[in-house]
Amino acid sequence: MTIKVEKPTPETVAEMTKLPTWSKEPSVFDWTYDTGETCLLIEGDVTVTTEDGGEVRFGSGDLVTFPQGLKCTWTVHRPVHKHYRLG
Repeated sequence: MTIKVEKPTPETVAEMTKLPTWSKEPSVFDWTYDTGETCLLIEGDVTVTTEDGGEVRFGSGDLVTFPQGLKCTWTVHRPVHKHYRLG
C-alpha cells in the first residue's frame, strides 16, 4: 500500500481548508485506516512507517493520501495540525 505525498494546487488548498481539522502533540502511535484519508498539513513534521518497514516523511504544506486498510505507525516530530477528508 502506497502513501501519496504531493504539493497541492491552490484549488485543492481552498477545498481542503473548508474541511474539519485534527491536531496531535509529538508522540508515537499505531494507526489503521479503516477508510482512505486525504489530509493537508497546516503545520507539523511526521514520519509514517508502514507494516512492511517503508517510511514516508511529510510536513507543513503537504497533501497526503492514505489508502484504506493501511496499518502504520505515526511518529509526530513536531505538533501536527491538519485538515482531512475521509473516504
